[in-house]
Amino acid sequence: MASELKPVVNFEESLGILDIRVGRVVSAQPCAETPKPTHRMVIDFGKYGQRVSYGRFTAHPLDEVIGRLVLAVLNFPPRAMGAVVSEVLVLGVQYPGRDSGEATFVSPAVNAKIGSKLF
Repeated sequence: MASELKPVVNFEESLGILDIRVGRVVSAQPCAETPKPTHRMVIDFGKYGQRVSYGRFTAHPLDEVIGRLVLAVLNFPPRAMGAVVSEVLVLGVQYPGRDSGEATFVSPAVNAKIGSKLF
């Protein structure tokens, strides 16, 4: 575990350039076309439209994924993951007791408005 913090940065040159918004997962299904097991999720960002994301949130049963509010970065370029392309990066943290890279969601604590910006 790292004991050193990264250097101090200012908001405008770090978090200020990322477009992180609240979305709701409207559908999810297992995907076998990626190098590691993932869920293919269609996420509704309100006026920003629906986007497809592939993520290693497989420790969550699909019925816990569908309808969940998530935070995602909308202004990263699409990223190839094997034979598929992920349009947005859903934010997550390491799922306790699972393999490296397997994640749980970073989500609002309350029913936030779809499309709301993280600040």
